[in-house]
Amino acid sequence: MEGIDFEFGKGFTFSKHIPKEIPHFDRVFDVFKELLTHTSGNIEEAFEWLDTLDKEYDIFTDEYSLQDFEDDLKKRGYIKEEIDPEDGNSGKGPGKKLLTAKLESALREYALDQIFGKLKKSGVGNHRTTKIGVGDEKDGEQRSYQYGDDMALINMTESLKNAQINNGISDLRLTENDLIVEETKHKAQMSTVLMIDISHSMILYGEDRITPAKKVAMALVELINRKYPKDTIDIIVFGNEAWPIKIKDLPYLKVGPYHTNTVAGLELAMDILRRKRNTNKQIFMITDGKPSCVKLPNGEFYKNSNGLDEMIVGKCLNKAAQARKLKIPITTFMIAQDPYLRSFVEMFTAQNKGKAFLTGLSGLGEMIFEDYEKNRIKRI
Repeated sequence: MEGIDFEFGKGFTFSKHIPKEIPHFDRVFDVFKELLTHTSGNIEEAFEWLDTLDKEYDIFTDEYSLQDFEDDLKKRGYIKEEIDPEDGNSGKGPGKKLLTAKLESALREYALDQIFGKLKKSGVGNHRTTKIGVGDEKDGEQRSYQYGDDMALINMTESLKNAQINNGISDLRLTENDLIVEETKHKAQMSTVLMIDISHSMILYGEDRITPAKKVAMALVELINRKYPKDTIDIIVFGNEAWPIKIKDLPYLKVGPYHTNTVAGLELAMDILRRKRNTNKQIFMITDGKPSCVKLPNGEFYKNSNGLDEMIVGKCLNKAAQARKLKIPITTFMIAQDPYLRSFVEMFTAQNKGKAFLTGLSGLGEMIFEDYEKNRIKRI
């Protein structure tokens, strides 16, 4: 295959195309990041999988072995060894291998590139609204100056044109009546809480649903950090109870032997958003099952996995209505075809006036990205 170069004045020059050889480390590193996501950050297990894959697909060569790759990970600051406090620095043996913050960040970048494609860093981005007023994004519209307008918004070129038309070139004077200002649009900042279901059903029946959900969370965090740095994103997980997790802990997220306490997740999400100063707030909820658990006033859990429990569903709908009053829309991403889940989500969405997406695991990231970016409406 030939490559084409163009030199001004010389036309096209054809030359032989020599494909770039991917360095050994980069080639294996992508596989390793994928394995780390599946093993919830367990480096030893990821290495075992690499060894198994190597025996079948010849990932490593005589020039570049698994040990070489591990040494490179350490040299580049991606992994470190935890020293056993009982051993101290006695050198009795290697300690437990841990991910560094650099590798945790690399996993988020990898998830974003996988799901949304390579996203180049852009300037400060924000969500557009249709409200006209004093902002910092010009929209091309112009109008006459009004008392109180920011002087920085004056379009001097258009204002001088007006002055020439109104007063003539020979007697050029710039008056208040000549001034033209450019309209701007307010930029809306968004506060988002992402709820991730970690009930046991997320790994039941031979289908791993938690890994795609985890990838989406890491990618969404990276997207917001790059493109919407003024926005906020909080991650919470919910099983029998709900609790927040730090962004750096996303790679280690695992499913537990839990039921689905949607009420607890919604309560925590709304509590987090109440403390945000942004006027635009939203909840994204990723779930694969109907609500099946609530915590009673006496501290005990009431659980019912059979059908739709009237009491549990009623409490969920109350939370949906409460969020609606607080002007917090809830978008539900269903990653299962359970008819009870669909029935619940239909009622829940109607109560909140939010949105719901029925998506397979492969399309989950694209749908969340599109909803976050464009606020498209798509109902069941």
